[in-house]
Parts: sequence; C-alpha cells; structure tokens
Amino acid sequence: MDGRTALITGGSLGLGAAMAESFCAAGARVAILARRSEPLDATRAAIAQKTGGDIRGYVCDVSVAEQISDTYAQVEADLGPIDILVNNAGHAQVGRFEEITDEMWQADLDLKLFAAIRLARLAFPGMKQRNWGRIINLLNSMAKAPLPGSAPTSVTRAAGMALTKVMAGEGAPHNVLVNALMIGRIESDQIRRAYDQKPRDIDYREFLANAGKDLPMGRFGTAQECANLALFLCSDAASYVTGCAINMDGGLSQVV
Repeated sequence: MDGRTALITGGSLGLGAAMAESFCAAGARVAILARRSEPLDATRAAIAQKTGGDIRGYVCDVSVAEQISDTYAQVEADLGPIDILVNNAGHAQVGRFEEITDEMWQADLDLKLFAAIRLARLAFPGMKQRNWGRIINLLNSMAKAPLPGSAPTSVTRAAGMALTKVMAGEGAPHNVLVNALMIGRIESDQIRRAYDQKPRDIDYREFLANAGKDLPMGRFGTAQECANLALFLCSDAASYVTGCAINMDGGLSQVV
C-alpha cells in the first residue's frame, strides 16, 4: 500500500483501529475519523509508535453532512487524494418495530447509510479519474437475514449492501472496486460495554468464551481477522473482486 491514502471512519476503536494499524503497517498514509478526541488521539499515537507510519486523527461526526465535507477537504489537504475509503462508523441500534420513532430511524440512516453515501460521493470522482480506488462498507450479517427486533440497523445495513453493489457496477470500468464486509459476532468495544454494564461472576475472557460456544467455530472473531480481510480487499491482490458482500462471521450464516 505504499503511496496510497486511506480514510477510515469509526477509526478510534475496535475494527476501525485494527484496520488503521494494518494499513499503516502496509505503508499507507491513514486518516482515522471519530467523534471523540480522547480515544482518537490515543489510538493515533499508539499506531504511529508501533508502525512508524503516517497516521492522522480527525474529530468528525459523520452523521452531520457539513462535518463530512469539511473534514474530507482537510484530509486531502494533509495527506493527498483518497485512494481507499472504509465506511466503518456505526453501532447496533435495535428495537421492536412499532417502538422505533422517526427520529431513531433518521439517526440510524444518517450515521450508517448517508455517511457512507456522502463520503463515497466525495471520493468516487477522483478514484475514477486516477483509475484506482477501493471502497469497503462495514455492514452486518443481519442485512442478509434480518431477525425480529433487529430494526433499524438491519434495514439500514441492507440499504448499505444495495449501495455497495450499485457503486461496484459503476466503478468497475474505472478500476474502483467496492465491497462489503458482513460482520457477525466479533469481539469489540460494544461487547466489552455490554459486559461492563451489569455485575457478573466471571471475568471478561470467560464471559467471551461462554458467549462464543454456540458459534460454528466455537469463538468470537477478532478485529484483526477483519482487518486482514480488509487489507486484502484494498490491495492489488484483490484486483478482480468487486460487488461482493462477504460474510465475516466464522460460518454463522450457515446456521442462521
């Protein structure tokens, strides 16, 4: 990835941070975006120290259109044209359908769908002009097989899968490859917060092991395993892979 510039949303923790580190280690210049400055600064500093790479942090709420355009312009001024875009920002907002308000629907759409649309709309023209680009949308396996009580996130993620395929078709003649990762049960900060929210008799690692026993591989996936796949898809090794919604769930989609 020498000479490439990557922009990663939700880059201060979990999957985003793991991808940022992998991209940096592979030689890319990396911009990570997040809403909170403290974890953003800490992650940037840790990755820079570990990899020696060029990584910058930008405070940005990607659910706000004006912040996206301003931050994108600043990233390009600092690091050059964006070659790789990873839309990773989001969280699992779920509830019973009749209890989801218009405001909840709109907030989910703004964070997970419109943020990806707005960033890709900024990156797409330059990628096509340079005849090279990679876009990855981090989605969820529920986009393919939504469960009761999984809205609004499953609906928003399904729209993200459709967006991926539309853009892949338009980008393919210009070597702009667009794919999606359909995330299953991955060890993340959300899992850790769920553990911390209530008193338990077991420690976190035992909790995680127990929670993963019903999965086909008997364990949760790791952020690094997701980063490995993202690194492949954003490299020249994946030069004929586009329009795919790849299950990153350790076989869960085979039984659910």
